[in-house]
Amino acid sequence: MLDRRGFLGSIALPSAAALAAFARSVDASESGFDREAWQDSLNEWADRATDGSPMQVAADEDFWRVPQQAFAIDRSMINLNNGGISPSPRVVLEAMRRFSDHANTAPAYVLWKLQEPQRESVREAVANHWGVSAEEIAFTRNASESLQICQLGLDLKAGDEVVTTTQDYPRMLATFRQMERRNGIKLVLIKLPIPCENDAEVVSRLEAAITPRARMILISHVINITGQIMPVNMIAAMARGKNGGIPVVVDGAHAFAHLNFKLADLGCDYYGVSLHKWLFAPHGTGLLYVRRDKIKGLWPMMAAKPEQDEDIRKFEEIGTHPAGPALAIADALAFHQTIGDARKEARMRYLRNYWAERLADTSEGAAHPVVFHTSLDPRFSCGIATFQLRGLESGKIASELWERHKILVNAISHDEFEGIRVTPSIYTLTSELDRFVGAVRQIMKDGLAA
Repeated sequence: MLDRRGFLGSIALPSAAALAAFARSVDASESGFDREAWQDSLNEWADRATDGSPMQVAADEDFWRVPQQAFAIDRSMINLNNGGISPSPRVVLEAMRRFSDHANTAPAYVLWKLQEPQRESVREAVANHWGVSAEEIAFTRNASESLQICQLGLDLKAGDEVVTTTQDYPRMLATFRQMERRNGIKLVLIKLPIPCENDAEVVSRLEAAITPRARMILISHVINITGQIMPVNMIAAMARGKNGGIPVVVDGAHAFAHLNFKLADLGCDYYGVSLHKWLFAPHGTGLLYVRRDKIKGLWPMMAAKPEQDEDIRKFEEIGTHPAGPALAIADALAFHQTIGDARKEARMRYLRNYWAERLADTSEGAAHPVVFHTSLDPRFSCGIATFQLRGLESGKIASELWERHKILVNAISHDEFEGIRVTPSIYTLTSELDRFVGAVRQIMKDGLAA
């Protein structure tokens, strides 16, 4: 293991070389991006920058210089709302253009005869990376579609109960409430501490809400409004022992390609994802994992033939659609793999701590001290955190950050709390976080501008 000085020296030159190669690649093609040159540069950078633990790498700015250049973003603003939807790296944008151009040369042939069959290799690559079978992975358009397939596709009838939390995603709660009106099911909501630093308490609160009529549990792997990491495997294990086995549907929109895990290790039955968040895949791409023995019992939202009952592809039946977004998932996966799951998770947590700890250090004695609605314990959170300034409306803080500093954050307004959700990404510069911290410190000291 190298010491820090040796570690820095080992990566500084490869980073510089990769940056130079990237600069050359920009002029190498008509579209302004040479995909092969960029991937070669990124691979060279990653191959030579493998010394040091993920935590060491997370804190080293030289290491992150190359992937920061991978995104064609507008740095005249600071985007700290990547949890909503992330930009895609140039290599993904270029792939989308390439597939779209090709499809439009002869759509009826290229789309259906050439591009659609290519989905299978992408399916296999994604499944292999997250430790499941390719026959358990369907590509959708977003997490909402994936999760609604599960919510609407299980045979729930009047009087059946579904258990979830008050902090789960509003669209999923709206789906259950419509099912209450339409089908007569019962929605059972539990409250969790904000923040929560006890996995056993999460499980016990869910378990206490289960009656003999409970037929489904919906939970978030990472709660979108706070960044709270939920103990999915513990919840799934508990649910298997209730009512003959209660299916667990997991909203993985903020965990997939953010946390370092394998789907196979979670023990859940269903897992829905938006790939345009932390995998940086094309906008409008998602994923649905269904455990192999559960596929037959889950109805698709669009009708499928009987012979498709046990085929994961029945969940992809949506009529005519472009193939490019699904195929470009492969480029997003390659980018993710080059960075590495563990290093990416460590960097996200490092960026979160970078700004959160600086705000906390100056909070005492401030006119408007900071309160965190996210645990900073690494067991319970990663790159997402939500804070509040006492005595000030979070929506007005978000407006001032944008109007005066062009810093984009997300104001959270919930029945149980309000706050500012901050979600940087791997392309975020620490200098940008310094500007954010400075702006918030000014508000902590002086309040909002008149």
